[in-house]
Amino acid sequence: MSLIHENALSVPATAADEIEIPWIVSVDDHVQEPPRLWLDRLPAKFRDIAPRTEREMVPWTDSHGVQHEDWGDVWYYESQRDALIAESASAGISVDDMDTNPITFDAMRPGTYDPVARLADMDLDHLEKSLCFPNTWVRFCGQRFLWGEDKELALLCVRAYNDFLVDEWQKPSNGRLLGVGIVPLWDVELAAAEVRRNAARGVKAVGFSELPARLGLPSLYTGYWEEFIRACDETGTVIGLHVGSSSTVPRSSDDAPTGQTTLCHFGNSALSLSDWMLSGALARHPNLRLMFSEGQAGWLPFFMGRLDRKWTEGFKWMQIDRKNLPELPSTYFERQVFACVTDDPAAVMFLDKFGANNICFETDYPHPDGSFPNSVSVARKEFGALSTDNLEKVIRRNALRLLGEN
Repeated sequence: MSLIHENALSVPATAADEIEIPWIVSVDDHVQEPPRLWLDRLPAKFRDIAPRTEREMVPWTDSHGVQHEDWGDVWYYESQRDALIAESASAGISVDDMDTNPITFDAMRPGTYDPVARLADMDLDHLEKSLCFPNTWVRFCGQRFLWGEDKELALLCVRAYNDFLVDEWQKPSNGRLLGVGIVPLWDVELAAAEVRRNAARGVKAVGFSELPARLGLPSLYTGYWEEFIRACDETGTVIGLHVGSSSTVPRSSDDAPTGQTTLCHFGNSALSLSDWMLSGALARHPNLRLMFSEGQAGWLPFFMGRLDRKWTEGFKWMQIDRKNLPELPSTYFERQVFACVTDDPAAVMFLDKFGANNICFETDYPHPDGSFPNSVSVARKEFGALSTDNLEKVIRRNALRLLGEN
């Protein structure tokens, strides 16, 4: 496998290429969990079942159905076994060399897991700050430990991951690297306590499932999550709802191509936003802020316009309870919801319909649809037609306001 220092992303030259792009604040990147994260932090009694990696030959099937076997680093945790794949750590890897093939840490770009190397990559890509979710092994809201058999170990794993974020990812970066914490999803009281513990140490955001019922957890309509939501509200912790955090994707059939899920993954974001609106959580917690990561925004003008209209019509059969939504739904969106975009020209076209205050830019490092190392060129192409004020909002100021850093 060859490593290169540029993605294959090609940005055509346009008149916007001379527009100055301010230093970027990305609200959706990922940190690859280093191999000894848990072994260095957990009691010795868990050594044989704690998360750890082993290098071995891994059989895999490429996108053409051809069988292969290559060296890869494999995560082991209790009875779970999962090989790292190039797609999850693809920064700097040519698309010609990237498939679902296994990968080792040695073959990854060091910025994927090393904070010093990440800061160097951020300098290369014109990033001032980066908000980092877990990567695909921990999963985007920590589902991995929800699936754990020993919940004592699972809780220690959650806390160890957050300790790593605080001590090794955030602190040495002088405020440039920010982590999205995870919580024990199986216990709302423990989840609320972990939010408060992390907030006291400077963690600005927490990952939560876009659709918790898809994980076998209570929905937002049950009231079960109120203590967790209150903890986020009171500590100013942003709730990050990343596509894939329900461990499901919209798909028409089992034989639909993988590309369909990429095209339609905003569908789960739309369902999630409707849950947060219709459950009344935003009305009950007016200081709460939600961030829909990688869900894009071009669909939002239609969605919010339709929700406002149905609220106004007030049909009882719609079960839109105005006790939960005493104000027009768009009021809560404008005040409390942020959409994150990577490649969304429709969002720019409709920017005047819902304002430029609720959209943030993300580079999605180190994933294959990310913009590294061409984020400036991508930002020029995507947002070059905006006014200077709106450009700065989307590229950085909205993110700083969302994270309480302005």
